Amino acid sequence: MRDLTRRQVLGFGGAFGLLAATGLATAATLSRRPPVTGAELRSAVPLPPAFEVPLPLPPVLKPVAPGRYEITQRVAEVEILPGIRTPLWTYGGTFPGPTIESRRGRPVTVTHRNELPVPTVVHLHGGRTPADSDGYPTDLVLPRDWADHHPMPDPRAVRTRLTRDYTFPLDQRPALLWYHDHRMDFTAPATWRGLAGLHIVRDDAEEALGLPSGARELPLMIADRAFAADGTLDYPSVDATLRDRPGVRESFLGGVLGDVVLVNGAPWPVHEVDAARYRLRILNASNARHYELEALTDAGRRLPLVQIGADQGLLAAPVTHAALPLGPAERYDVVVDFAGVPVGSRVRLVNRLGSGRTAEVMAFVVARGARDGSRVPAVLSTDLPSWDSPARVREFSFRAGQVNGGHGWLVDGLPFDPARTDVTVPLGDVEVWRLVADVHHPVHLHLAGFRVLSRGGRPPLPHDAGLKDTISLRPGEAAEIITRFDGHRGRYLFHCHNAEHEDMGMMANLEVV
Repeated sequence: MRDLTRRQVLGFGGAFGLLAATGLATAATLSRRPPVTGAELRSAVPLPPAFEVPLPLPPVLKPVAPGRYEITQRVAEVEILPGIRTPLWTYGGTFPGPTIESRRGRPVTVTHRNELPVPTVVHLHGGRTPADSDGYPTDLVLPRDWADHHPMPDPRAVRTRLTRDYTFPLDQRPALLWYHDHRMDFTAPATWRGLAGLHIVRDDAEEALGLPSGARELPLMIADRAFAADGTLDYPSVDATLRDRPGVRESFLGGVLGDVVLVNGAPWPVHEVDAARYRLRILNASNARHYELEALTDAGRRLPLVQIGADQGLLAAPVTHAALPLGPAERYDVVVDFAGVPVGSRVRLVNRLGSGRTAEVMAFVVARGARDGSRVPAVLSTDLPSWDSPARVREFSFRAGQVNGGHGWLVDGLPFDPARTDVTVPLGDVEVWRLVADVHHPVHLHLAGFRVLSRGGRPPLPHDAGLKDTISLRPGEAAEIITRFDGHRGRYLFHCHNAEHEDMGMMANLEVV
């Protein structure tokens, strides 16, 4: 294919987006642009007041040997709502699971042991990982007594019993990654029950920038949940055992939303801060809920959100936002300066897309004055890739459709089939992909980070800056991304990260050859 200029890509994308939008949904649906896709569960247990539970920080996992870690997946009772014990599926007995801290270019191996009642798969989201450790949905770690079967057999699947080693080269930019279950058909309820944790990659160059660090660097995993009357997590699975029949009840086919906003596993928590800059490493680990975050003082003053990083690490230069949209699986690295907030005052992190209790996320109380030697340099990174001359342009639609006679979600009109290769890419090739959505679809690409070229034929939005691995498409929207498929050969995925859409068919296979 001939080389494409940026202007040509934007032009083609605009025309494609207009055509696709008219074919994907009615004009009335598109004009409404609802803030969420999905239905909300309402908790049947009394919920605590906001901003009373302290913000927990996930424990950092200690290696059992240099570069080697062990995690046991097991059921544990965890106090999420004050005074109530909730059984969860956990990594190591906590929710979120323990954070793994690693260095760029230093491989680590994580041995996972499955003591849960169902098979599991671990995916390091955002990792440049060899295919055999990427967490393909049929590469199951089976429980001790599980009879290995699946209604859709995969001749390439690699099964292990009880344990599996996942090796991550970490030959990539420093970034906030996260690991979660990726079992075919059951990702949504498994992550809802607690199978998620953080993995932070660091390097010397980033640490030399002088960004806020130590106690002033806060990982924040945001996830909504709902609770049944007995304190267990509520979820509308058609098969509560998660053994045989996937899917959710009819009214939740668009996605499952909870009415409790958790940050690091605590409901609407509060955290004491110094009057200084803080680095917030934010992950949206919700199944389907979108957020638009804003930092507000109790006096109504909005604090700037200075974005310094995206899914795949630091931006070239900071971007300042008044509010920051956050789709499922997206990560943002943000600096907030509390120096101008009076001691004793409160700053709320609010969700402009929420209503009632889901309009609040957490709060910070400025507890004391403090010296602050941190800074946000004008140049953050010089190693962002600059791709051009794509070998080819591909187009993919993400839309609702029929799967096995029922409602499902499709990529290019097809439900996921592990035995089918949807896209074949030679290792090292640069490609432009045009993605178009009927409703909200946060599209995630395994293995490769990408740059956003355009949305609907227009330039990217301010929050699209940097290198990403997930792009949140709005209803009726078309977007163009560019990437190079390098690093590893093998079978990978691209899919919607609305976890219910993913479980109901919205995944496709990518073969790097």
